Amino acid sequence: MMAGGLPAGTRREAHESLPSTSLRGLALAHAGDPGGIWVTAGEQTAGRGRRGREWTTGGGNLAASLLLIDPAEPPVAATISFVAGVALHQAAIDCLGPGIADRLKLKWPNDLLLDRRKVAGILVEGEKLQSGKFAVVVGIGVNCASHPESGTTHPAGDFLSLGAPVEAEALFMALAGRMADELMTWDRGSGFSRTRAAWLSRAGGIGEPIRVNLADRALDGRFDSLDAEGRLVLRRTDGGRETVSAGDLFFAATG
Repeated sequence: MMAGGLPAGTRREAHESLPSTSLRGLALAHAGDPGGIWVTAGEQTAGRGRRGREWTTGGGNLAASLLLIDPAEPPVAATISFVAGVALHQAAIDCLGPGIADRLKLKWPNDLLLDRRKVAGILVEGEKLQSGKFAVVVGIGVNCASHPESGTTHPAGDFLSLGAPVEAEALFMALAGRMADELMTWDRGSGFSRTRAAWLSRAGGIGEPIRVNLADRALDGRFDSLDAEGRLVLRRTDGGRETVSAGDLFFAATG
């Protein structure tokens, strides 16, 4: 069903249960949807995380995906994950108050942490359509009321068990508004420098020892910064720097 109360230019398709809100978003794109539609589900039974990992969303949690059509050139569109991270971080503060800010951090490349436990993940997927247009789906899963007890690469948590209860619907409405604002700031990628600065101001682990697991090796060093394309800049133990496009980041205490 459709629901209102959203920022101008956006719509919503809300479901009680779906296998995947992002797959539904891509299906809408292939059916000719012009974009700007949020797909939400009270339960998600076959969601996906990075690298094909499972992300199942139980009742009381938030599963939401935003479909965008031609938001930017494909290489630039990947930085929408940072847009979503900033928007989600601010939406949580909107719902819970500024006192939560010190406990709430973004983890490269696409997680939200509360007390250093993963409470949300973001996955950006893109597909070229037969029309020649480029569809991007920004999938966001938030553990509001429960979290996986095992099978995660980083310690998981949820807002409720960590003493910061937030209703999924309230968080979604705040997120939709903040996402619209941050997309305007990002401005099809031309404003990524502002998005990057906002992301870094909310990031966990800057300057700390970290390990980044790549497909074929692990890198140890300190989290230095993000470069102009959103890649992690790692200061290696030998003093050199290395940029990382994709990998799993672990803080020294949790790696």
